[in-house]
Amino acid sequence: MAYTIKLVQYYYTTVKDQPGEAYKVLNLLAEEGVNQLAFTAIPSGHGSTQLAIFPDDPAKLAHEAKFVGFSLEGPHHAFLVHGDDELGALAEVHQKLFEADINIYASSGITDGKGSYCSLVYVKEEDCKRASATLGV
Repeated sequence: MAYTIKLVQYYYTTVKDQPGEAYKVLNLLAEEGVNQLAFTAIPSGHGSTQLAIFPDDPAKLAHEAKFVGFSLEGPHHAFLVHGDDELGALAEVHQKLFEADINIYASSGITDGKGSYCSLVYVKEEDCKRASATLGV
């Protein structure tokens, strides 16, 4: 199966869990020219949502966030996997990490409906170097 893996940095910010909050962050980033590789939003307790921002240029994100005054937690690391959408496409990546005794604590993926997929694979920071070596990144 054909795929590529890239080690990416991401940052968290927490917003109120109400309509328009993610839009405000996304719009602000776009206005400041921050290109994103990925973005996730998940509930993080009563009344708040945690946004994970995966910038193409982490230094630009950090600079622009400081400039506009919003706080970020990070950087953290994840693996961005992109490949051909085939049955069991992610199994090989997960198998390599399993065989190296590296725990994947979160993963999500999506297909584009045209034959390709992308996935984010999260390991603990202390396992990042070993996972990179295992995956040939």
